[in-house]
Amino acid sequence: MTIIGWITLGLLAGAIAKVLLPGRDPGGFIGTTLIGIAGAFIGGWISARWLDHPITKNCYDGATWAAAIGGSLVLLIVYRLLFGNSRN
Repeated sequence: MTIIGWITLGLLAGAIAKVLLPGRDPGGFIGTTLIGIAGAFIGGWISARWLDHPITKNCYDGATWAAAIGGSLVLLIVYRLLFGNSRN
């Protein structure tokens, strides 16, 4: 996948992570979008590096989506813990 593909996947993964983890975020829509993009990159890197699942050339692989959404969820949780309480 190209950088544009990872950014697109990150945007969608960030939106899915936001649906799975609702609440107020300190950064709003822009912050959640950037977290989704970063989560896609980090999730893909972790998947390829330590989970022995190489990144495929297409965007239709379920493991690639799971890695991107998982990375977005982890970053969103860490972001909420560091920069604000989502229950306020």
